[in-house]
Amino acid sequence: MADVNRSGTLAAGQRRRASSPVLTVLLTAVAYFMVTLDALVVVTALPSIHRSLGGGIGTLQWTVSAYTIAFGAGILTAAALGDRLGRRRVYVAGLAVFTAASAACAVAPSAGVLIGCRAVQGVGAAIVTPLGLTLLTAAFPAQKRGAVVGIWGGIAGVAVAAGPLIGGAITEGLTWHWIFWVNVPIGILATIGAAIWLQESHGPKARLDVPALVLVSSGVGVLIWGLVEGGQDSWGSVQNLTGLVAGTALLGGFIGWEARAREPMIPLGLFRRITFSSAVATQFLMSAAIFSAAFLISQFFQFALGNTPLGTGLRFLPWTATPLVVAPIAGALSDKTGPRALIVPGLVMQGAGFAWIVSLAASSAGYASYVLPFVVAGVGISMALPCTMAGGLNAAPPALLGKAAGTLNTMQQFGAVFGIAVVTAVFNAHGSLAGPAAVTSGYRPALAVSAGISVLGAIAAIGMRRATARTELPTPDQAPASGLAPALKAE
Repeated sequence: MADVNRSGTLAAGQRRRASSPVLTVLLTAVAYFMVTLDALVVVTALPSIHRSLGGGIGTLQWTVSAYTIAFGAGILTAAALGDRLGRRRVYVAGLAVFTAASAACAVAPSAGVLIGCRAVQGVGAAIVTPLGLTLLTAAFPAQKRGAVVGIWGGIAGVAVAAGPLIGGAITEGLTWHWIFWVNVPIGILATIGAAIWLQESHGPKARLDVPALVLVSSGVGVLIWGLVEGGQDSWGSVQNLTGLVAGTALLGGFIGWEARAREPMIPLGLFRRITFSSAVATQFLMSAAIFSAAFLISQFFQFALGNTPLGTGLRFLPWTATPLVVAPIAGALSDKTGPRALIVPGLVMQGAGFAWIVSLAASSAGYASYVLPFVVAGVGISMALPCTMAGGLNAAPPALLGKAAGTLNTMQQFGAVFGIAVVTAVFNAHGSLAGPAAVTSGYRPALAVSAGISVLGAIAAIGMRRATARTELPTPDQAPASGLAPALKAE
């Protein structure tokens, strides 16, 4: 092939490391497995971390949120750097950062150090996730992306299923520190494999938009920090209001800059396409529902019902293991039916499953009563997970896959922190960690919020349509003087 062009094709000299599509799937899935595992592996270990390092539910929240704040704030920057410096090169650097930070988390002597190391982990994850997805999708044509992302999501589903289980088993059998050591050998092997076998590629040849990088990274980070503070203190606290106002202002500045930039980081014309905008909103709400529910249910099973960390991880399986079977099938079906036909009923099913679990928490029902609602919720989210991402990517022109993937992954992380912050605020308003009764009092209304968020995600997904031929956005030299890309043609 010719030298790198504006569509991000490979240069002839970069094909020496050509890898098969299967190898590309495996290498990117291993890395995605690792970062997904680390988002959830701490869930069942949180009570043990609480007993070891102290702090209240706010400390537990920060152990999760420090990771997702850095993750969400860095994704777009990582995608832009990958487009310019080389996706494989930046991807390998991200894997190395994530692996080193995992080792640092394992030896953290205090809650503050652990939270800081989790933030560095998030930076590594912010690099790995969008670039891994871009490297993967670029290896397949659009008509096969639903199936491929479904397979990739199914492999990553192992991490979803194994995260709480591995976290519980390691915490109970060894100590919570070892949940982070798990990443180290995987990270070393993934880094070496990616450096040797993945193809190098670049995005469109555009200059690096430094003001946009600063505005979006700081804006997302400050806004998420404000949400976390609102969940811990109150939504009217000084920290919360400062974070929300400053973060919103920075993101407003980012949008204003992008509207005038000749070579924008995120062409705003993408959001004029209904399917892409709907996918972004659905990704945000879907992630908020999943992570907030996982955070709450883990605390309920251990603090209120007295289950062990391993027992809690096992009890999650009817919910978290279903993506292994359902996600690949759903991804393949979405190529034929379109994403909306699977996402809308899927998120409604998850919301119904959560609502059912809320009703069970008011009684002394045994675990057997929880299995069916967990399965309902699990099948539902398994239908939505691969279809949302694939639908959003298929709404973007090939040259903008990296930027589209970065946007979708940013909203996923932003949604996770938003969901946990909101349900933590509800939990604190109705209960506490003082005892089983206090935990249950806060848990039931908080999980009901998670159910409602899932239904809102289903409503947002109504705007997603089946991918058809799409209009390319102009390359930088074709852009009008105003820098505004024309609206993408609706399906």
